Amino acid sequence: MKKRRLLTVVLLSMFFVWSATAGVWIRINQLGYLPKTSKIAVLISDEVVTAGSFLIRSVQNDEVVYQGDVSVEDGSVWGMQTAFRLDFSNFNKTGKYYLEVGGHKSPVFKIAPDVFKGAADFLLHYMRQQRCGYNPFLKDSCHVQDGTIVDHPTRSGRAIDVHGGWHDASDYLQYTNTSANAVFQMLFAYHKNPGVFKDQYDSRGEPGANGLPDVLDEAIWGLEWLMRMNPAPGEMYNQIADDRDHAGFRLPNKDSVDYGVPFGRPVYYVTGLPQGLGPHRNRTTGVASVAGKFASAFALAAKVLKNEYPEWTEILLKKAKEAYRFGEQFPGATQTACYVSPYFYEEQNYVDDMELAAASLALADNDSLKHWLDAADFWGEVEPVTPWMKLHGARHYQFYPFVNVGHYLMAKQADDETREKYIAFMREGLMALEREAATDPFRMGVPFIWCSNNLVAAALSQARLYHELTGDDRFSTLEAALRDWLFGCNPWGTAMICGLPGVEDSPTHPHSAFPLLLGKNTLGGLVDGPVYRSIFENLRGVTLLEEDEYAIFQNGKAVYHDDIGDYSTNEPTMDGTASLIFYLSSLEAYPDGYSGVVRDQYGAVIGFDKAFPNIYLIFSADEHFEGASHILNVLSAKNVKASFFLTGRCLRNKENQKVIKRIVADNHYLGPHSDAHLLYADWGKRDSLLITKKTFRKDLEKNLKAITQLGISKDSVRWFLPPYEWYNQPIVDWTREMNMEVVCFTPGVGTNADYTTPQMSNYKSSKALIGRLLHFEETKGLNGAVILIHPGVHPDREDKLYMHLGDIIDELRKRGYHFKSL
Repeated sequence: MKKRRLLTVVLLSMFFVWSATAGVWIRINQLGYLPKTSKIAVLISDEVVTAGSFLIRSVQNDEVVYQGDVSVEDGSVWGMQTAFRLDFSNFNKTGKYYLEVGGHKSPVFKIAPDVFKGAADFLLHYMRQQRCGYNPFLKDSCHVQDGTIVDHPTRSGRAIDVHGGWHDASDYLQYTNTSANAVFQMLFAYHKNPGVFKDQYDSRGEPGANGLPDVLDEAIWGLEWLMRMNPAPGEMYNQIADDRDHAGFRLPNKDSVDYGVPFGRPVYYVTGLPQGLGPHRNRTTGVASVAGKFASAFALAAKVLKNEYPEWTEILLKKAKEAYRFGEQFPGATQTACYVSPYFYEEQNYVDDMELAAASLALADNDSLKHWLDAADFWGEVEPVTPWMKLHGARHYQFYPFVNVGHYLMAKQADDETREKYIAFMREGLMALEREAATDPFRMGVPFIWCSNNLVAAALSQARLYHELTGDDRFSTLEAALRDWLFGCNPWGTAMICGLPGVEDSPTHPHSAFPLLLGKNTLGGLVDGPVYRSIFENLRGVTLLEEDEYAIFQNGKAVYHDDIGDYSTNEPTMDGTASLIFYLSSLEAYPDGYSGVVRDQYGAVIGFDKAFPNIYLIFSADEHFEGASHILNVLSAKNVKASFFLTGRCLRNKENQKVIKRIVADNHYLGPHSDAHLLYADWGKRDSLLITKKTFRKDLEKNLKAITQLGISKDSVRWFLPPYEWYNQPIVDWTREMNMEVVCFTPGVGTNADYTTPQMSNYKSSKALIGRLLHFEETKGLNGAVILIHPGVHPDREDKLYMHLGDIIDELRKRGYHFKSL
């Protein structure tokens, strides 16, 4: 009798546990969340669920650590009766947790600064697996006889050595447009975040360090192939093989497709005219799209590899310039060629490629900086926003690359007015995505066309780069939605990277010969991603090989299948995978969400992006301001924009009004320096505050009022330089609460000691200060440095450093630096 009762209790318990979770799914980022970024989960259900709040419980003891309100959404767009958004962005405590809504529990997730550690390097597994020539995954070689020139006016039928590179996806075609973009993306990722990447593989892709980060090994593998595809000025090749390759699953080293050419596979010459060897032809209009991609990859390689391969620098720079000139000569887009069917990469735009090429040349060819920036600006203005973002759709690869990094490079390198223009272009594209995302429970704003995940990767890059440039958090929710989508916060609850460690669900049956014939996954590959249901239902040749594990989630606007038979949603692509490496490396390099800045132990910004030779001049003043007019004259003569931080006392001083108005009129940044030049912390014990938060805010608000009375919007005042350049953690935190950031000079540059007088034991002459500055430059470099000079000093100091400002600017420019305002 006891056994029967016990069985009844167990069965009832099983029933109630099941009924509490059936038909309800809480989707999370399965890798986890960074402490200081947006954190949102989405609950969906095919039943009507009511709830007003949600809980976060600690895995360790099931205790409630947070409670928040649910946001009711329209679940019908995903075929669901219920959808809630669960926003816990302001819960930042590290640990392992789960969400609970009315008894329904989410999978366990982690909040920690290292949740994305190693993710960027993991993607390189797929890049190595995609290698053509020697393939380290197979321990064998393929397509070593490539190839035979086709479509050349005089050399068709001749052999050309174009071995190497990567297969484009699960077929074995090779395209210059996607490969050049992949090379650029990997070089850009290293250029921005060099400290992230490990050295665990050699140049052949075999295990074992070779003294070079693996991401550079992979980029160089593609770069060498690009040089073979562009052997001489004006001679470019766009493609190896064509859709005759689509002859069923086979391993690349067993490829026996006969193209009817004498050497390997056909290699398509870039003609700038419509192409196709069979009954179908593409709509090519010129060469600039492919020439621009060659040029940008070569130019960035010349910049990034100058230390590792100095002998390549001149060669690559020369090839970049030649490719750019070829694109100028023959504007238009080169599309891929087809043979069997009328399907090809329908690239239509090319001005983005030419902008990126010129902006990359500006980065690599400092001697002609203005020429290249002017050229990039010419092309960049033609296409302010990448068209798919505005149109919310495109034909296959119609607007490619899917993100225009040229806009970012222009904002980083050009003058302040041009910088703001390109920031506005980037903002407009993100705003378009945000508008589309507004009614989606997952806040997904990308169109679900073929390769939608590639668009997600592109939008993530743009959001990240925009935030770096501006510090503007307005797109943090959009960025989080895009990021979380790739790691499981989507209707199917799956990450989109094959075999990704640390997640519960990721593609295990990608459309590829490797899992089908070898039982091996395409580790690290980013799959194409969901497509509109209407697209999927009209595709030819798609047959699912297994029962659909996600069937209940396929009633919304888009579908996804982890099935070898679905080439539309579950095929990894080489270029999409490469395009995600930059973003993931940024999450590892800057887990606090701030990219492109250097911070001290208190969180103040003491430097900017070290990848660019930009210097930021700042001037601070309280009671002494006699040198300001001279400084403005020098800045004007040298065409330099700088930043001034003035106390309220300085701003209200009647003797200073003329020069202060000139600071504003000349478009220099004007920020606060406290109203009464208060000392915030003890000189001997820095963590001891000498003021209260109330006093701090009241003083700073008074300083800001004096600034806004000059016609400057309070919203535009982002940076605050504390008085005496002396602060601690509470000061930095209080400043952020007032929507500003603390900035200070870069430690070690030394110019801040220009206030000292001969009577002081720490006195430094101008000669000594300049010597120290130049020594710092020679030993550590000044990329991203913040240099402070006082525009006024005590009368006892007759040797004024600001009188040497012109010489300092000239010398640092001679050494390759550019000057920016904050």
